[in-house]
Amino acid sequence: MATWDYHNFDNDAAADFAETFRQRPNEAVLYEVLATVAEEEGAIEAADASQALAAAELVAAIIGKPAADMPVGLLPATTLLDADGQEDLQELAIEAVEAVLRGSELQQQWAGSDNYAAWQALQQNLLERLQLDETDED
Repeated sequence: MATWDYHNFDNDAAADFAETFRQRPNEAVLYEVLATVAEEEGAIEAADASQALAAAELVAAIIGKPAADMPVGLLPATTLLDADGQEDLQELAIEAVEAVLRGSELQQQWAGSDNYAAWQALQQNLLERLQLDETDED
């Protein structure tokens, strides 16, 4: 898997997943990728982790909290999905990001790089954007 920067769409696996979503935006593809990682009990492969982080970024965009560096071509696709009633998807995205941070090949790869702190900060920012708003819980 080629990686060109530490942002969540800056690798082949995430870019390919994003293109698939852009062509056919639907919640099922997000659920599938996020559940694969959130429910993994063993080591999470780097490609799966990268796709899950990209899916979590898409969920954040759907609920109106896109990353500043979100690929512009993806934003229109995220607006096609309804942001209301996405609490289950948000929770699954949070679980997947936490699983990637807890134990994945991707986390191990970044741990050995000069950009590890920046990568971790990026994931913490993603988790904050995915948090349910107080008004969403009512």
